[in-house]
Amino acid sequence: MANLHSNYLGITSPNPFWLASAPPTDKKINVLRAFEAGWGGVVWKTLGSQVKNTSSRYSAVNYAGKRVMGLNNIELISDRPLSINLKEIREVLKEFPDRAMIVSLMADNDRKSWHELIKQVEDTGAHGLELNFGCPHGMTERGMGAAVGQDPEIAKMVVEWVMECATIPVITKLTPNVHSVVPTGWACVQAGTNGLSLINTIQSITGVDLDTFDVRPNVGGQSAYGGYCGPAVKPIALKMLHTITKNPRFAHIPVSGIGGVTTWQDAAEFMLLGASNVQVCTAVMKYGFRIIEDLTSGLSNWMDEKGFENIEDFVGLSVKKVTDWEKLDLNFHIVANIDQTKCIHCGLCHITCEDASHQAIDLLRGQPYNTYTVKEPDCVGCNLCQLVCPVDNCITMVEKRHGDEYINWSEFQRRGLPLNSH
Repeated sequence: MANLHSNYLGITSPNPFWLASAPPTDKKINVLRAFEAGWGGVVWKTLGSQVKNTSSRYSAVNYAGKRVMGLNNIELISDRPLSINLKEIREVLKEFPDRAMIVSLMADNDRKSWHELIKQVEDTGAHGLELNFGCPHGMTERGMGAAVGQDPEIAKMVVEWVMECATIPVITKLTPNVHSVVPTGWACVQAGTNGLSLINTIQSITGVDLDTFDVRPNVGGQSAYGGYCGPAVKPIALKMLHTITKNPRFAHIPVSGIGGVTTWQDAAEFMLLGASNVQVCTAVMKYGFRIIEDLTSGLSNWMDEKGFENIEDFVGLSVKKVTDWEKLDLNFHIVANIDQTKCIHCGLCHITCEDASHQAIDLLRGQPYNTYTVKEPDCVGCNLCQLVCPVDNCITMVEKRHGDEYINWSEFQRRGLPLNSH
């Protein structure tokens, strides 16, 4: 059996699946149930100044019959008294000393407030701190959350305050509401943060009620920009993760991956792109804590199949497989192939190729049903037909290189080759 044991900044847990700072980690009763179900660790919901949350708080994007493809929230940090949260953290640690206990923090923007909050949290016995530089709503109006994460100089200053006081590992959580996470990430590393986590939620409006014209979520006829998360944000999270893990300056900084992790496959993708572990939120809010069983068994079985004994064996293996567009091989060429024994004659491949691509699929009507075949000379290998086909492996992409030579765009231009040259 594969070993799922995780070591992140010296913080150990039985598996690499942590619950992200969010409603599922706001109370002792929730966290105990999560640990009983098998979660490796939690990031306790953000602690800081007292707040008051709204009702309602959530809205969602549904797509193609699936509910909550994306979740939007306007909830703030924990609205429970700090003393109660600290008491419950101590109690959970006594019952589950083998699980990772990280506490998310968002203090007022002065050195004293950060130092006081850190000391109180460290007194609980928590294993690490996560600095919330990402919350995109509510707290930003107070100069906190994403307002810190969007300004590298402010972020660096706050991390420096934290590192003056912290005696346990510090993770800085980055906001995606920037043109790039690299400047703030690097500023935090220069200030001494031990690790990074990303991404936090993306500022959003998820929809408008077409009958009442109210914007969701509706708080007495008004709404506000919220934080978007769930499966819909995963591609953005993976891209932002890669911008950090590909950069040699961050080579010594472990990253905790967040953003749409729902299945074990999602987790494996995050780790292949350099995340040391993953944090999960929306999937638990939709399906409950028991999904950890599928996450751990699925990842373990995949590791066995691939011959990986430990998590570290595959973390980052795909990082170098992403490059700049100008470096891609322009002589690499593929064409579509339709397996007529699997084709259900729905015509989607033909429709999309005719209307949105290169008219490379022929239609032969009624023999006794329509038949579709690929015109190889016209096929540019765009993958669209394969993507829309409802039958697995009915359409495959077959390599048909244009010569043996590797040539990228820079070389193409340097030689002055014609654009239609292979």
